[in-house]
Amino acid sequence: MSVSIDITGLTPERVCVVPSPLAELGMALHALAEPAHHPGLQGWTTSVSTRLDPCLADRLCEADFLWRTTFSDVFTPSAGIAGRRTRPGATLTEELDLLDKLSDEQFVDAALEFTCQSMYASRTVNRLDDPRTRERALDLAAARGAHQVRFTQRLLDDPPAIRSWFRELMRECEEAFFADVWARVQHQLAADARHKTELMRRKGLGEALRATSAAVSLDEARRTVTVDKITDGVAATGDGDLVLIPTSMGWPHLWVLHRAGWQPVITYPVSSPGLTAPPSVEQLTLRMSALAHPVRMRLCRHLARGSYTTGELADAHGMSAPEISRHLSVLKKAGLITTRRQGRYVQHQLDLSVVSRLGGDFIEGVLR
Repeated sequence: MSVSIDITGLTPERVCVVPSPLAELGMALHALAEPAHHPGLQGWTTSVSTRLDPCLADRLCEADFLWRTTFSDVFTPSAGIAGRRTRPGATLTEELDLLDKLSDEQFVDAALEFTCQSMYASRTVNRLDDPRTRERALDLAAARGAHQVRFTQRLLDDPPAIRSWFRELMRECEEAFFADVWARVQHQLAADARHKTELMRRKGLGEALRATSAAVSLDEARRTVTVDKITDGVAATGDGDLVLIPTSMGWPHLWVLHRAGWQPVITYPVSSPGLTAPPSVEQLTLRMSALAHPVRMRLCRHLARGSYTTGELADAHGMSAPEISRHLSVLKKAGLITTRRQGRYVQHQLDLSVVSRLGGDFIEGVLR
């Protein structure tokens, strides 16, 4: 499974490597919501969480699905600007100003990623105008919980109000903790961007892409960039640019924006924190046996990003619910996944505290 980006006609000057404060804030929020994804940031996440204002913490919980299981494209608004040549802003204010330039339809599409993943790459209807599509979005949100349903309803009814609410929330995050984060990481990110740009100038785009991640490759003959991801997707630069965004807080995630009509963006990590000690031989044998099946490996990559119901997994992988249940039983017996009930839904999630002990290559693969 992979995302392919057609770069036919793309010239070197239209490949941009640049940090993005809003994208980095999105990564910071994800680390706070899913600290098990980022063992190297444990000290930071604990410190911020313990001193966070309770009111701000409540508001972050209200919309954490925008950054917990997916990296919503609202964190990269420059990609959605007409012409597909806009670069990320140098400051959070500049990037939030770009967010205001998106149409209501674009903003709603980006914010609804957590419910409408199958519609991400191609848009056939306007979710604001089509009653059946609105109802479908609310049905999918129901599997994620009551507050997602409330958010989705508010988003569909009044996009400008949610956009204003989101912008103010990001401002509060900047004041509470992100200003310090950005002051600490922006020079590292700028240095990495300069390094990748120079590498591209001296050795070509393929070498620069390989330096971002082993999961990114370039087929020179076909003029295609391929990124190993949990999903299949296609995009094309067309007459627009290709943007590479370094992140300090995002390891091990490798994020690819390939939304229809938007500028392709690859957000890549620049550091790799250490992991915990390996499991016993007995535990390792049981767990590796459970992971030997390719379907179960794909399920792990899905469940690493958040909790999902059996029905959601069946729909995403094109399989029947009983087939998915059998694979989940094997993973659960091996202690690799946890389950919890939320109303009438049973949700499954990869236990990252366990899989992290299988090694850096494995956890980077499932969290890519």
